[in-house]
Amino acid sequence: MPRWILFLLMFAIAATVLGGVHFYIYRRLVVAPDLPAPWSTVGRMVVIALAVAIPLSFVLTRMVSNNVAKYFVYPVFIWLGLMLMFFFLLLGLDLLRGLFWAVTKATGQSELLADPDRRLLLARTMAGASVGTVLSAGAIGVAHGLGKLAVKRVEVTLPRLPRELDGFTIVQLTDLHLGPMRHRGWMAEVVRRVNKLKPDLVAITGDLVDSSVAQLADDVAPLKSLTAPQGVFFVTGNHEYFADVTSWLEHIPKLGMRVLRNERVTIRRGGPRSPAFDLAGVDDHEGRRFAPGHGADIPKSMKGADPNRAVVMLAHQPKAVLEACRHNVGLVLSGHTHGGQIWPWRYLVYLQQPYVDGLHLHKGTQIYVSDGTGFWGPPIRLGSTAEITQVVLRSPTT
Repeated sequence: MPRWILFLLMFAIAATVLGGVHFYIYRRLVVAPDLPAPWSTVGRMVVIALAVAIPLSFVLTRMVSNNVAKYFVYPVFIWLGLMLMFFFLLLGLDLLRGLFWAVTKATGQSELLADPDRRLLLARTMAGASVGTVLSAGAIGVAHGLGKLAVKRVEVTLPRLPRELDGFTIVQLTDLHLGPMRHRGWMAEVVRRVNKLKPDLVAITGDLVDSSVAQLADDVAPLKSLTAPQGVFFVTGNHEYFADVTSWLEHIPKLGMRVLRNERVTIRRGGPRSPAFDLAGVDDHEGRRFAPGHGADIPKSMKGADPNRAVVMLAHQPKAVLEACRHNVGLVLSGHTHGGQIWPWRYLVYLQQPYVDGLHLHKGTQIYVSDGTGFWGPPIRLGSTAEITQVVLRSPTT
């Protein structure tokens, strides 16, 4: 399917969903409380403007520079986060109201909700409480989302890892989402903090960028300064395919990174006969939908692998572990989920991914899912923390 048709299809679906969510919010915050004139009109116009602003901002970010885009993207994307919070909170309150109605009807006390004045008071109380709760949580979430990165240290005992490689350190970055809201200065600070950890190897597991090479060449430039004796490696995420993957795959090696595309390399600390493990990397799962010859191919990456050698696999989406566990992979490093980013979104992520965050064991294969180094969309984090992940490999023989 041509990229422009796929983009239009996804845009139409997203616009329909956004329209429905905004209509629901309008009904609960403007219509149900029966706001007096002119506030009812003002409320309707504000909700319409906010609904239109979201898809419009996505279009405009592809037409103007990031220095210009940031001025309208920040407020629009903050609203996107607040919108999700309003939707989940109001839906939860409606479910509770429906449960209360069912109980009163079953107990013969349905007259409790029959009084129009009582119903109006309930609607206004729900609306007021929702606005206060969401604005307060949103302010906390923005402060957390734009706050300092955490360095999360994770020790993983890796079967078949030689004793000589015990303590080998991989620093994982993922989901940086450089674009209108994350720029060169932030990227330079991330690089400084990674280098301070003195890793043996750096792995970037996709979703590095949200715009084209032309827009972001200067913002990604600090990545040239990453230092790791065993190299810096990269695998694609789904957002690289949204942002012209061909151009990025040509540009990324110029930053001193090696792109792993369904392949495997040997990692050693010493000479050619020194103890080693294998580092495999696969394309993003969605790649085949966007570009011929792309998409995760785990069997190809593991073809000819020594069954006695430990394997660490880089794969953007956690679902890769479902197949990796059948190919003698010891550890998968993933991202994609952002740890849910805004609670309770994490529970919906489970509909697509087997794991949302943290270290897990899946049929003999361990997987670590990072909360992500940046954020996508709303600069808000609730229930998740942006991280630089320091993975320390441990040998079972020490």
